[in-house]
Amino acid sequence: MSRPSLSVDFCGLSMASPIVLLSGCVGFGEEYTRIEGYSNREVGAICLKGTTLEPRLGNTPHRVIETPGGMINSIGLQNPGARAVIDKILPQLDFSETRYIANVSGSSVEEYGEITRLFDDSPVDAIEVNISCPNVKEGGAVFGNDPEVSARVVEICRAATSKPLITKLSPNQTDIAHNAQRCINAGTDGFAVINTLMGMSIDIQSRRPIIGNNQGGLSGPAIKPVALLKVHQVYQVCKAHNIPIIGQGGISSAEDAIEFIIAGATTVGVGTALFTDPLICGSINRGIQHYLEQQKIDSISELVGTLELNQAAPATPACDC
Repeated sequence: MSRPSLSVDFCGLSMASPIVLLSGCVGFGEEYTRIEGYSNREVGAICLKGTTLEPRLGNTPHRVIETPGGMINSIGLQNPGARAVIDKILPQLDFSETRYIANVSGSSVEEYGEITRLFDDSPVDAIEVNISCPNVKEGGAVFGNDPEVSARVVEICRAATSKPLITKLSPNQTDIAHNAQRCINAGTDGFAVINTLMGMSIDIQSRRPIIGNNQGGLSGPAIKPVALLKVHQVYQVCKAHNIPIIGQGGISSAEDAIEFIIAGATTVGVGTALFTDPLICGSINRGIQHYLEQQKIDSISELVGTLELNQAAPATPACDC
């Protein structure tokens, strides 16, 4: 009897594993190849570091701080600019090993479109749109927290590329499912759910925030329950349109990954866990395959969205204090 398959189809792309390495955690895809025992062939795709039109130096230190159950980061999108990534970095990557997904970040709707157009004429397999960036033309409001503006960004990116378009949704908004629907209407092919939660850490001696930018994105196991719920909520919108989801947020074991798949994710993103165990992807793959064997499931696609909710009384509050 053959072993269950770990391969998945995501936005028309065949991936050898459901694992996607998340943007910002492995640089531009070359960093982890220097670790003995690691292979890019163990993952289905790698999201490249967030890229803007022009080079950025990023935020002032400190940029990263460990917190209970995770970490806060505020790198500030340090990158050499889209043209340098396309001309200098992409030619050094081995596209036979895995899929590569560009991550575009802009300070205006127009900038998103221009960067996407540049990556459309490149060998990347797909483009992830990071809408958790401040809109400088609208007083710094985050693109992803306004469904109307989110849809405008997706729409201009859709017009700029024929490659699969993945929208990275922020949890820092009122109704993530409504935002997802607007992005589907605007032409997204998939979602990454979720981006980091906003958080702060304080030095009690100086009485100042430890992060140089005062606040940053919280990631790691601490956000997993929130991420699971958001994946479930977005899946309710996506399943009618056959839109796949990269489920992400605190995944550090095969059991975590399986929970996200049951909640509705087609693939799973691994990021913060790489900082504590750079070889974790192999163990997650093995754990998923073992689970599929135990459950007599032939492929991951059979597991996606199989969550069965408990029957709760309508009058029962979500939080009983």
